[in-house]
Amino acid sequence: MPEPSRPPGCRYTEDARLDARNTFGVAARAPLLVEIADAAALPAVLADPALRDDALLVLGGGSNLLFAGDAPGPVLALETRGMRVLADHGDFAIVRADAGASWDAFVRWTLSQGLAGLENLALIPGTVGAAPIQNIGAYGTEVRERIHVVEAFERDAGELRRMAPDRCAFAYRDSAFKREPDRYVVTAVEFALPRTPALRLDYAGIGEELAAMGVAGTPTPTQVADAVSRIRRRKLPDPAVLGNAGSFFKNPVVPAAQAEALQADDPSMPAFRGDDPATRKLSAAWLIDRCGWKGQRDGAAGVAASHALVLVNHGGATGAQLLGLARRIAASVQARFGVAIEPEPRIVGDRW
Repeated sequence: MPEPSRPPGCRYTEDARLDARNTFGVAARAPLLVEIADAAALPAVLADPALRDDALLVLGGGSNLLFAGDAPGPVLALETRGMRVLADHGDFAIVRADAGASWDAFVRWTLSQGLAGLENLALIPGTVGAAPIQNIGAYGTEVRERIHVVEAFERDAGELRRMAPDRCAFAYRDSAFKREPDRYVVTAVEFALPRTPALRLDYAGIGEELAAMGVAGTPTPTQVADAVSRIRRRKLPDPAVLGNAGSFFKNPVVPAAQAEALQADDPSMPAFRGDDPATRKLSAAWLIDRCGWKGQRDGAAGVAASHALVLVNHGGATGAQLLGLARRIAASVQARFGVAIEPEPRIVGDRW
């Protein structure tokens, strides 16, 4: 039987290995991997009967997922990496990046254009397309604050949508794209970025790091990005050296009364105001550390010695082993503090 007609600019691989496509470095396979070099081919690719599957997984940099088993269906990877200025309004500009572009490379490119707003998000692994899905955030900044439009292909409708932030249902490490992973494929993201920065320097040691760098006075956005990158490199293991997906657990949000009761037992417990004044966001890292997990190992699966939020693959761990460790960590936090913690990464091949 002849091969079905397939759009140009795409590569199809059957029984594809995904070990190098996830930053945990765990072994996994997909029955079919389709790599797309031109987003214009996406409608034709998704019309292929081989990909009209609810189990289709859209894979970016693999930095926010855990393969607890093989991919249950085909995997789609957008390899588009373009970046450009769409409109320059003097005091701010609208810029666009394709979904497959490296997030950190994009942040550095915006800084090179004299644009600010993303400096606190430097060195976060992954792709631009994954940023709105997770509503990535770090050092007092969330990406939703700078998003102008998310361009996404709606699979059932077969149409490309341009979605303003108010249509994306952004929340803490969440979005419409994350809640409905089978509905959309993010193809590009546009950002509104200022030329006059409103720097955020009072979070998690940024000021101290700038001082250690010898920066006096008001820093530039690039210097802030350098400081954030230095902190991240010191605290978080490099996935190229030690497999990990960054912070594995979300900071739990609890009623204010529960947080106050926990602080009465231990005043050192950090708590921050949630989006709702009646809630508090707790530090998952603090809770896990108090349960004694930092630096612990269970075979090749472990918790980073430098940061209690980071699960690591010391070499040869399976995704199932890492998931089992994560479940035990969560159970111990629940037992000691009465607080439920949940994973940030998407679990593929199993469920939480």
